[in-house]
Amino acid sequence: MKLYIKPGACSMASHIILAEIGGDYAVEVVDTANGETASGANYLEINPKGKVPALEVKGEVLTEGPAILQFLGDKAVMDGAANLGLAPAGGTMARARVNEVLNFTGTELHVAFGPLFNPASTDAQREAARQAVAGKFDWLEAQLADGRAHLTGEAFTIADAYAFVVTNWANFKGIALSRWPHLSAFLARVAARPAVQRVLKAEGLAA
Repeated sequence: MKLYIKPGACSMASHIILAEIGGDYAVEVVDTANGETASGANYLEINPKGKVPALEVKGEVLTEGPAILQFLGDKAVMDGAANLGLAPAGGTMARARVNEVLNFTGTELHVAFGPLFNPASTDAQREAARQAVAGKFDWLEAQLADGRAHLTGEAFTIADAYAFVVTNWANFKGIALSRWPHLSAFLARVAARPAVQRVLKAEGLAA
């Protein structure tokens, strides 16, 4: 398998899950601005959407972060690593809860950050985006308020990887997380995982 990423982007979630699973895989950085991979390939020929992540598996290319995360979580189970707990069995409420957080992160939280990454955004648009992100953080905080270690329970799942990556953008966009103590603690717990530390270093976000 080969995962195409942009350091620090949402593709980091898939990178984290690959690191959690281990095994044989490759990672290649993409310059999405000019559509070229680190090896000089035309990324649009690999993924016509031009976005990351994309995962090459046995001659096929899978796109969209949540789809890749679910594929990897399910593959871990099929490959005998169900003990990792990354993706509960399909058709269970536990899996539905994981999908709920995946969808919330992708369609609500990730989208809310958009204006903060757009150089054309006005100051007013950036402030509105910070307020929108804060509202999404309120929901995540409420999920963790019962003392659970992760967003859907005690086990670390694919949903936690995605929520961790997007929530962590707050540290680069002037949003103080002290207002959300449970979310801050969650971020620290996930950041301390050995696989996450390896990925943060590999993507140049940790020493």
